[in-house]
Amino acid sequence: MDDPAVKKLFEECNKTAQKFTSLYYQAFDKRRHDLGTLYLDNGLLVWNGNGATGRDQIQSAVLQLPTTSHRLNTLDAQPIIDETTVGQATFCITCGGTVKYNGHDVKPFQQSFIITADGDKFRIVSDIYRVQDALFAQ
Repeated sequence: MDDPAVKKLFEECNKTAQKFTSLYYQAFDKRRHDLGTLYLDNGLLVWNGNGATGRDQIQSAVLQLPTTSHRLNTLDAQPIIDETTVGQATFCITCGGTVKYNGHDVKPFQQSFIITADGDKFRIVSDIYRVQDALFAQ
């Protein structure tokens, strides 16, 4: 990464990912009624295989979930650079950690976001979330 512009873009991407995920999980765990504002009007959420499209459907879907407490263990981000995003910061964020649903054991989860600049804020274009349950019972 000898190119200063590329280096600056990756630094911005990583800083944005840290701020964004902190805001997202605080909202999800403590202010879920505000979570829909983090999505584009036509955003997409796939939650453990169940899809919701559009801010209103997404908000309705997450309000039906039990109370949660998330803890991030991993976070990675990279800019998306192609002709459709020229001049507009767009990032892919992948993270993982643990989640505790009210009344259930702690489980690992993985989540991937595509976020894009929308004015002076970043909004979610696509969000894929999966709780990592054991595939095979022992």
